[in-house]
Amino acid sequence: MPDCQHPNLTNCIYFLYRCVTPIAHIRPNWRGCSTQNKVEASGHGLQRKAHRARFAPEDLQRKAGPEPQGPRAWSEGAAKNISVSHVAAVDYISTPKLMLMPRAFLLLVFLFAFVWANAQPVDPAFYGNLKWRNIGPQRGGRSLGASGSPGRMNEYYFGATGGGLWKTTDGGQEWFPVTDGKISSSSIGAVAVAETNPDIVYIGAGETQLRGSITQGDGVYKTTDGGKTWRHLGLRETQAIARIRVHPTNPDVVYVAALGHPYGDNEERGVFRSTDGGNTWKKILYVSPKAGAADLIIDRTNPKIVYATTWQVYRKTWKMWGGGPDCKLWKSENGGDTWTELTRNPGMPAPPFGKIGITVSPADNKRLWAIVEANDGGVYRSDDAGATWKKVNDERKLRQRAFYYTRIYADPFDRETVYCLNVDFWKSTDGGVKFDQEIQGKHGDYHDLWIDPNNPQRMIVADDGGGSVSVNGGKSWTEQDYCTTQFYHVTTTNHVPYHVAGAQQDNSTIAVPSEGWNHMNVLGEWGYDVGGGESGYITSHPNEPNVYYAGSQGALLTRKDVLTGQIRDIQVYPRFFSGEPASSLPERWQWTYPIVFSPKDANTLFTCSQHVWRTTNDGQSWEKISPDLTYADPETLGPTGGEITKDMNGPEIYATVFALAPSFHDINTIWAGSDDGKIHITRNGGKNWADITPKDLPKHSVVAIIDESRHSAGTAYVAAFRYQVDDRQPYVFRTTDFGKTWTKIVNGIKDGHFARSVREDHVRPGLLFLGTEHGAYVSFNAGDSWQSLQLNLPDTPIRDLVVKNDDVVLGTHGRGFWILDDINPLRQHTEAVAKQAVTLFQPSDAIRGVYDAVFQYYLKSKVDSVKLDILDASGSVVRSFVGTKAEEKPTAGDWWGAGEGKPTTAAGLNTFKWNLRYPGATVFDGIIIWGARPQNGPKAPIGKYQVRLTAGGVTQTYPFNVKINPNLKGVTEADLKETFDLAMKIRDKESAANEAVIRIRKIRAQAEERIKEANDATFTAQANEWIGKLTAIEEDLYQTKNRSGQDPLNFPIKLGNRLSAVRRSLETGDNKPTAGAYKVFDELSKELGGHLAKLESTIASCTALNTWLSGKGLKEIGAGK
Repeated sequence: MPDCQHPNLTNCIYFLYRCVTPIAHIRPNWRGCSTQNKVEASGHGLQRKAHRARFAPEDLQRKAGPEPQGPRAWSEGAAKNISVSHVAAVDYISTPKLMLMPRAFLLLVFLFAFVWANAQPVDPAFYGNLKWRNIGPQRGGRSLGASGSPGRMNEYYFGATGGGLWKTTDGGQEWFPVTDGKISSSSIGAVAVAETNPDIVYIGAGETQLRGSITQGDGVYKTTDGGKTWRHLGLRETQAIARIRVHPTNPDVVYVAALGHPYGDNEERGVFRSTDGGNTWKKILYVSPKAGAADLIIDRTNPKIVYATTWQVYRKTWKMWGGGPDCKLWKSENGGDTWTELTRNPGMPAPPFGKIGITVSPADNKRLWAIVEANDGGVYRSDDAGATWKKVNDERKLRQRAFYYTRIYADPFDRETVYCLNVDFWKSTDGGVKFDQEIQGKHGDYHDLWIDPNNPQRMIVADDGGGSVSVNGGKSWTEQDYCTTQFYHVTTTNHVPYHVAGAQQDNSTIAVPSEGWNHMNVLGEWGYDVGGGESGYITSHPNEPNVYYAGSQGALLTRKDVLTGQIRDIQVYPRFFSGEPASSLPERWQWTYPIVFSPKDANTLFTCSQHVWRTTNDGQSWEKISPDLTYADPETLGPTGGEITKDMNGPEIYATVFALAPSFHDINTIWAGSDDGKIHITRNGGKNWADITPKDLPKHSVVAIIDESRHSAGTAYVAAFRYQVDDRQPYVFRTTDFGKTWTKIVNGIKDGHFARSVREDHVRPGLLFLGTEHGAYVSFNAGDSWQSLQLNLPDTPIRDLVVKNDDVVLGTHGRGFWILDDINPLRQHTEAVAKQAVTLFQPSDAIRGVYDAVFQYYLKSKVDSVKLDILDASGSVVRSFVGTKAEEKPTAGDWWGAGEGKPTTAAGLNTFKWNLRYPGATVFDGIIIWGARPQNGPKAPIGKYQVRLTAGGVTQTYPFNVKINPNLKGVTEADLKETFDLAMKIRDKESAANEAVIRIRKIRAQAEERIKEANDATFTAQANEWIGKLTAIEEDLYQTKNRSGQDPLNFPIKLGNRLSAVRRSLETGDNKPTAGAYKVFDELSKELGGHLAKLESTIASCTALNTWLSGKGLKEIGAGK
């Protein structure tokens, strides 16, 4: 049967009409669903059982066995894709006599099945208000292209290889992304700003420095407004663009040097030219489907002269190979209409050639420099525009690892000055003979350099840490403190709050907190190193979260206690390797290899070469528990790099176990997947392994992640990719029988969004999350259909994801770590919820001092008001919050605490956070308190609570708990209750003091008004004397001279401030009250009592004044209550 997975609907109808033959009778069962629905196909002996319902009948999903054969069987197979709903279940009944149906009826049945099977189970509008949250770290990742603007001195751009295009308008002090949500490529390899109009910027997508972790692009984009909007200009299949050059005086003339598909032959490669601003393109230099353009430069003194280089290169998962007869240096003297090869000119080295970089001096356009990969390679110079050449430098420091560098740049003013980029940044001032000046940048591994054609002191460099600006010729550079961080995997710890860790490309490992981290100075401003290196898996010990196990290239595996700093190398087989083919290694260790604890035994740790290894003594010794679990095809284990320069390191070590999943259900079951397309399972702790590779998983697929279901033994999900063999389609599979049968589950995933990670929620069975090359997906039906979960997430490769507590955590290869907080609405969604006008979701428990209480509710449409009541265990209302707006901003906080918000009334999901505080003290307008915030109420004690939602005439209530922070030492719930009780008493005294001030001000205002009305000198004198007594009490309670925030440094604080400060002291942290807190509170309470008594007596003493006022027919002075 032909594949009908993503058909055009009209074609599918015709297809079904033509293919339908008599099938087994299909009887609708309108009685509702049972938890197991059988499908029996007559004559095929097939039985299928649906998953058990966990939340609601619509969550029932099928378990798929082998695809049936033949038209009749296909009809059964097509029907099995129908999702079971609570409206009707479809029973497939085996019957000895087939009932013939009219084709028209069958057409309707299958049309219904098609629409039903392809509908999204959950309307994306339901969860559209959820937001991904970036948690950094602020450490830049690789950049291959950068440019500045000659006309705007503070404006620069750099392209991140997985994070889009970034821009600065203040000389590199602050950077911001300008392509998020506007283009469909995360990898920007080339950037060009038009010199005559700095608002015109062209960018080319994809990476041409062909390391093992590159991201392909989709052509050329252009902005005409400095990055506010972008237009795709085509050349989609170039995939990797090395250079874009814009004519120095005509921004409509543009050249593109396209390398083409890195992983396969293709035609859309070479040099392209546009003369109409990118509306149309003409291929003007093409050598072969195996070679593309690697460098290109325009002669600024004569823009008709263009130089370009072509590079014959390809990469596979197991190999990168560069060099060959199509590697050449070219020159055009007519703007690219015709080209002359310069590689064979006198002075050039003998072939074979590899990668070539080219530049021309604007100070003397006869002078060229080429850095040439060849057996006699080096820096070659021509002083006659390429007619003849001379080798002027052959230092390895300039041409090592040629595939990753090979870039050279001429100074715009000085014909003797030239720059060369490699691991280090070199400058020559003698025409390229000696590169003896090293420019110290911020990172290293340099890939691109832009020099202002009008001022060579201005430059921007692109390296493995991002873009960096210099305005003094390279003496100093701006920081690379932005989040274009590239991670290979992500892991979370059992800290509270949990930490998120990953290994950053060309940097260190790093762990960062998932929530606010008040003690960050202890373990680093942005996080802390956990051992290992740039490429490795990381895991933390399940019972000791501060102990990390981290890997890196070269089989490095460390154990590090981050609290003590104690570290140990616990490699399985510490035989170091580099520069050797995989075939020569006893153990093949990939650049990124698994390091995984058994979920059933915290003392059992696994890691993988081509074998699975196990330790039960913390790495002191390792046991090999598997044979080679890969294809181990000799063709994939040979030398790699190229004809001239070999490059053999971790990324090229192939035929390894790349994914490992020890079972959640028993210690003896382990799933293993290889980077060449094998999947195995053991059910007896490694004694025997069974090959369970899906028949639809081709050889040379990288099995990236295997995720076993926590809900059902034998159920697992697999994400695999094949982009490194030029296949960019998604490969995601499900098994429910320990791999005996597999179902490919890719419906709804876009073409080119190949899968890297899949995880099932640990709460709701069948709720899956998928990370792809271009974003996130969610499935509510165990993968039968997928829908986008991109939300506000930028287009970036998601290398890994995990579900931790109530969050989904992403590790991206270009934009750092992201968290989708509080996914309870996704877990609790049902069809009934989608139809309800108002739904409050069961909240998760709060942890005092760590996680606030988060309440989420769904409104089918906007309502006038929403009220949320917090009730304690007795049912008494603790707090009430009312909102009347679709958007609310929290009230302002200060140093001592954040403000509070109001619930929102918008259609869709709404989220409100309660900061676990009871009502604060009464305050008055303009109050200035030093060292405290009386508006903050006491922290809620540990215990049971409820939240009650009232909206749209609907009231719903759910319970939740406030739990004690497990990080506390020597503190009990009783201690916190004691603190709460004292804090409430202090708060009430604060309120009494402030209410007294309010009362005094009201009375004084009345008295002053009566003075004006009476217009009597005697009364005025007596009233002012009485007001003075009130004011003296007020000044004892509050410093009335305070007019600005730091006035308390000038004027002494008074009683009200002292009361607030003692409560702040009491509630700093979570502890039992100190004796000092009780002592000071007792003293201040007595002092307050005296002032309040004095206030009452003073108010009572105004009888004579009121008698006089009454006698004059004037209103008496009230008591201010």
